[in-house]
Amino acid sequence: MGTQRRSAEYRKREHGLVLRRHTPTCIMSAMADRALSWVGSSLSAVQAFPEDARRAAGYQLRRVQQGLMPTDWKPVPIVGSGVTEIRIRGRLEHRILYVAKFKEAVYVLHAFAKKTQRIRQADLDLARDRLRAVQALREGREE
Repeated sequence: MGTQRRSAEYRKREHGLVLRRHTPTCIMSAMADRALSWVGSSLSAVQAFPEDARRAAGYQLRRVQQGLMPTDWKPVPIVGSGVTEIRIRGRLEHRILYVAKFKEAVYVLHAFAKKTQRIRQADLDLARDRLRAVQALREGREE
């Protein structure tokens, strides 16, 4: 049986049919990444994060661009359908709210430092307003 297996594997190699294992990140890196669109002041807010939080934010957003989920996330349906929160833990808690349900881009709606257990209502309202602006922009582009 061992000989049969080797010869079958050899025949597969001979015909270029050898399968290789790929991790999901290898497979996804071959695909085109989605663009990252910063809405409002979200870019400057992330740039204001401390260095360790900024690096973590970049890593998590890169995963989202590749079609993967962040390592620490939570849906935020109160803002809108498809809105997700990236949770960055460190000395301070930082959050990034984004929507990735549109095929052309990942829209970063809001980024902020979190100081309490709950997200402030002002941050939720701002993200909701920015999501509406993105949806209005997309509707204008589709017509």
